[in-house]
Amino acid sequence: MRVRTTRVADNEIISFEPATGEELWRRKVDDVDAAVDRARRAWPAWAAQPLATRIELVRRFANEVRKASDEMAELISKETGKPLWEARTEVEAVINKVEISVNAYAERTGQKRLDGALQGSSAVRHKPHGVMVVLGPYNFPAHLPNGHIVPALIAGNVVIFKPSEKTPAVGELLMTCFNRAGISAAVAQFVVGGPEEGKALVAHRGVNGVLFTGSAQAGIAINKRLANNPGKIVALEMGGNNPIVVIDTPKITDAATLIVQSAFTSAGQRCTAARRLIIKESMYEPVITELKSLVSRIIVDEPFADPAPFMGPVIDNMAAEQLVESFLYFLSNGGKAIRHMTRPKDDLPFLSPAIIDTTEMSDRPDVELFGPLLQVIKVKDFDAAIKEANRTRFGLSASLIGGSPQDYNRFWANVRAGIINWNRPTNGASSSAPFGGLGLSGNHRPAAFYAADYCAYPVASTEMEQPRANIGVGLGDS
Repeated sequence: MRVRTTRVADNEIISFEPATGEELWRRKVDDVDAAVDRARRAWPAWAAQPLATRIELVRRFANEVRKASDEMAELISKETGKPLWEARTEVEAVINKVEISVNAYAERTGQKRLDGALQGSSAVRHKPHGVMVVLGPYNFPAHLPNGHIVPALIAGNVVIFKPSEKTPAVGELLMTCFNRAGISAAVAQFVVGGPEEGKALVAHRGVNGVLFTGSAQAGIAINKRLANNPGKIVALEMGGNNPIVVIDTPKITDAATLIVQSAFTSAGQRCTAARRLIIKESMYEPVITELKSLVSRIIVDEPFADPAPFMGPVIDNMAAEQLVESFLYFLSNGGKAIRHMTRPKDDLPFLSPAIIDTTEMSDRPDVELFGPLLQVIKVKDFDAAIKEANRTRFGLSASLIGGSPQDYNRFWANVRAGIINWNRPTNGASSSAPFGGLGLSGNHRPAAFYAADYCAYPVASTEMEQPRANIGVGLGDS
């Protein structure tokens, strides 16, 4: 069985297509010290550019992505295994991020001027941090890193982007679009590397900030590594053990559809995907019956298949094996299979969407299982559902299906999560709103519309055109 995205003897990163196992891309690992040195030399001139110039350049970037939209969508599908229709929505999100970020910068970091003492003035303006490292994930290899990169560049930072070693080809094309737009390869810099290069960038003295999207395990390691360096800005977007709660609703088909969208879109490889279906006893039979019927119709296939699949493979064979092992663990520890997880092709990471009732498990693991595996937990009432939803160290996304406005108010007030929805999926968050969580899901630095907050810092000033001062108390005669 071939292992994809491995470092080979001559210090290269190789990317394979999950749907075929074919090699897609390879390049030698870059020198981290040289990359940081280039970025540090480029930063003063970039930061001195007028804001209007930086905005114009990122708008040109959006146009470059539009020109390359078909190429980028096809590359995303090849390298991640996503269906082509889904890859196209990711490209659209990359383009739309530019105007959202321009508006967010104006709203979140706008200048303020106030009258001060002695006919002077007070001001609040924002300054960039300097060299920002962006560490990207494999599930949205263009959209999620772009959500850090564009706000950082607008604010006047320079960016070193190291994509996931599982999706470097998409990362390279993304940064090429920035460079084609007129943003130099020193200001928007692409670095090839694996975990060791990521660690080196995080710890580098020449780096002023780390913007990370990925697993809780990696995010915690970054946080620990920088615990003694409070001067380095760190924004962590991590995963979730997200609950979707179903209480009273007559809309059984709609409820099942929302569950499928939440749990199995992107083959379950979204940080906001529903991992736990918490369902009121009285709703269990009708909802599970409808859910089983709908899941049985899900097409799992390669990205360019006709008819178009709902799900492609997971990212690699290692991920597929870990998910199957997790399903078997549930089965051997009190779980009851509602729909088994199978691997239709032993040598490729395709998985069938799986559902397992874990109500009787005494010790359910509080982990993010990053794939198409949904746990079901039956509860007696709404209070028990809220309690169960909060039985996690994560806190990214949660959704309530059914209930009244009063029920939703209770849910919203009592569930710990950064994204809380009603009669909508757990995933598909808007880029025009903040995106982030608490606990093991993030460090209270939400991204999306609020990314401007961690890309620039506020500076307070008191100002006069000429020096003017007096001391009115405490001086003796001259």
